[in-house]
Amino acid sequence: IYADPAKRLELYFRPKDPYCHPVCANRFPTSTMLLRVRRRSRRKKQLDTEEQTQPGVQFEMEILGIVTTVYKFQGMSDFQYLAMHSGPDGKQTSMYDKVLMLKPEKEEFFNRELPLYIPPPIFSRLDTPIDYFYRPDIQHREGYNNPQVSGENLIGLSRARRPHNAIFVNFDDEEIPAKPLDAAVQTWKKTCTNPVDKKVEEELRKLFEVRPVWSRNAVKANISVHPDKLKLLLPYLAYYMLTGPWRSLWVRFGYDPRKHPEAKIYQVLDFRIRCGMKYGYAPNDMPVKAKRSTYNYSLPITVKKQVSHTVSVHDLKQGLGTAGASGAKKPPSSRYKLKESIYIFREGALPPYRQMFYQLCDLNVESLQKIIHRNDGAESECTERDGWCLPKTSDDLRDSMSLMIKQIIRSTRPALFSNTTSSEDCKEQLAYESGEDEEDEEEEEEDFKPSDGSENEMETEILDYV
Repeated sequence: IYADPAKRLELYFRPKDPYCHPVCANRFPTSTMLLRVRRRSRRKKQLDTEEQTQPGVQFEMEILGIVTTVYKFQGMSDFQYLAMHSGPDGKQTSMYDKVLMLKPEKEEFFNRELPLYIPPPIFSRLDTPIDYFYRPDIQHREGYNNPQVSGENLIGLSRARRPHNAIFVNFDDEEIPAKPLDAAVQTWKKTCTNPVDKKVEEELRKLFEVRPVWSRNAVKANISVHPDKLKLLLPYLAYYMLTGPWRSLWVRFGYDPRKHPEAKIYQVLDFRIRCGMKYGYAPNDMPVKAKRSTYNYSLPITVKKQVSHTVSVHDLKQGLGTAGASGAKKPPSSRYKLKESIYIFREGALPPYRQMFYQLCDLNVESLQKIIHRNDGAESECTERDGWCLPKTSDDLRDSMSLMIKQIIRSTRPALFSNTTSSEDCKEQLAYESGEDEEDEEEEEEDFKPSDGSENEMETEILDYV
């Protein structure tokens, strides 16, 4: 706990009870001293024999060191849910010996008739009392209508769309938008009045003239713009594809990639670094480490979390000028720029994340481009899965890219590969191993849904709007 400043110290009143809910202590910096105090008592006789002897007390103090960190239990103890069962007569019976398996048991242990016991997953998210300041009923202006609430976001984790004025298009939609929403135009004109913002707008227009389809990461790697301003600028110049071979990409208004075979080079490839012993390395030996791990999970009842950098009104108004970038390490021209590796795949270089979304034109390897352009001039139909490419093109690209990554790992960490095999054997092995696994992967891609907490921003950028 001490090694991670973001974690809280947990105290279990019943350590052997897995259903015990802990109390948590917050970490605080301090500058105090650790003292060792000795109290010595010495009895001495008085000259007057009639008086009783009184002990002499002496204290000795020694400074052992300086304390820089303390943990304070400031929260309230939560409810405790015991594994108990209430009988018809109101008598409570313990169920710990029936629900806890402390040793290997036979089949009879699992087939016993037991009362239903379902402990709650969590009680409360905060362990400090808070005041609820209820507001009165809001008086809306005339003509206001409450937003429609569907069963999808009435109760649960999903929520209604945020009004960022972006236009979403599915692959099955017949028409594509030719211009932005009026609200998107007004928001951009109202919020971004700085001359630097005008320059960024022109730079993004030129990008869409050169290339009609861009990923958000690719845009952030080519121009330096504040992320919150990019959130307003993209809906002003492009629409967002939700499904199909151009999913999670921004397309210039008026351009329909489904009608232009040359748009196949802008299609997206969902690539994930394969791991497992059959690929020569275990998950712990992965050269690209995961950002998150279930082993580092902390309880959500914290009252002291790491505060992310919030955007101030001053930053939005100043744009990328010298005033807005004062004190920054990077120059204003590249303050918000990402590295090229965030969207370009090159031979001999590892991807920055385990899951990447590449556009086919950004695969800067000659062998991969040959796979993409196998049917140049013979494109007949644009499908939702393969777009303008031949069927299984994505699978062939993944196999080739996985082989390249395996060769990189082999050259940097040869100890992981005890059996030396030729490249042809590796190709055959990958082609054989990618059979059932790739079929499962294809089924997952057909039901593609962005997940919160993705290692790649391209997958989760839709959550900025949905």
